[in-house]
Amino acid sequence: MELAFERRGTGAPLILIHGIGHHWQAWLPVMDRLAAHRDVIAVDLPGFGVSPGLPEGTPYTAETLADAVESFCTVMGLREPHVAGNSLGGYIALELASRGVVRTATALSPAGFWSRGELLWCQRVLRATRAAARSMPADQAIRTAENPIGRAVSAGIMVAHPSRMSLTALVAATQALGASAGFDETLASFTDLMPPAPPKTPITIAWGEHDRLLLRRQAVRAAKWSGQRVKLLRGCGHVPMSDDPELVARVVLEGSAS
Repeated sequence: MELAFERRGTGAPLILIHGIGHHWQAWLPVMDRLAAHRDVIAVDLPGFGVSPGLPEGTPYTAETLADAVESFCTVMGLREPHVAGNSLGGYIALELASRGVVRTATALSPAGFWSRGELLWCQRVLRATRAAARSMPADQAIRTAENPIGRAVSAGIMVAHPSRMSLTALVAATQALGASAGFDETLASFTDLMPPAPPKTPITIAWGEHDRLLLRRQAVRAAKWSGQRVKLLRGCGHVPMSDDPELVARVVLEGSAS
């Protein structure tokens, strides 16, 4: 499977996986911190960013996207890499750990631990956010990102501190969301998404203290599923990398230390 990616650093390989509607650039705030200790490969999932879509006839689900990441690792000669993911990417990281094909997995606010009502909330918010991104011309996206109120409204559901996102990052994220060919089918597949099988390799789960998309109480279910305490990312939202890059990098490095 061919995936677009960015690679930096040396050391043990670490795959970074973004959430639904995002792209590998979501990890930019922490990449250099991670690359000081790991061979970091941030990927665009199929149908997201600039990666080609899944083969015709292949449905977009968390499992098929995990298949694509696993295939990518095989093609790249990455045997049992560490993996870290956010949101949908967090679920994929845990799925790969359940398959035993990664050395460790770190999941930041992973999908799949919701109640029925929380799932519907997530899907409604993401559909509305996607619709807004698709209808927004490039010049309007820039004006929105430049305006503190517009920035807070457009990014506040995803991050705790919209002001910490650069103008370039916010505009690029909006454009990536609007252009994600795999978005609608992947989001629809969330309806049937259940926690993966028990992991066969060490995992770390962390949750944003101010996660407004996958509410913080879902961490309790993730803790019961994993049989271990979930770390709290204080001061962080659903996509925590720009909220506190140092904290997120530390959690990922500690999770991939074994």
